[in-house]
Amino acid sequence: MNTTGYGGRKLSKNVQVFTNDSAGPQLNLVITGDVDKFVTITPRHANLMGYIGEQIKSTVIIIPERKYAFKILNVRAKNGSNIKFQLAKEQGQQITQYALTVENLKQEQGRYFDTIILETDSNIQPKLEVRVFANIRPRQAKKVQ
Repeated sequence: MNTTGYGGRKLSKNVQVFTNDSAGPQLNLVITGDVDKFVTITPRHANLMGYIGEQIKSTVIIIPERKYAFKILNVRAKNGSNIKFQLAKEQGQQITQYALTVENLKQEQGRYFDTIILETDSNIQPKLEVRVFANIRPRQAKKVQ
């Protein structure tokens, strides 16, 4: 069962099991459990919305849970042709946290998406992903009256 995105919540899944046992050819199982939170990423995605020619940036804060403290070792983008990004290490209230700043490079109208991959030193979750969504719009012409 994939628990991605369920950190800090209870997860329940129904499963039907088919057997060759004539007395019980089908069983219904319920798998339930609490999913530990590994990291808090706020906001969950980097949204780059704005007008051509403007500086369009978004900052995402990554806070490791104390129980699973990790370091980010490397940052890369799947595509990277329309963005530049920078990771800064900051001292949070009780644990080191990270600020990932993503900036638009595209100078034409259009939408695009990308994914920034954060490689960690954790065996539990060696890779985190932050999705980037962008919508670059043309400037509105001023109405002349």
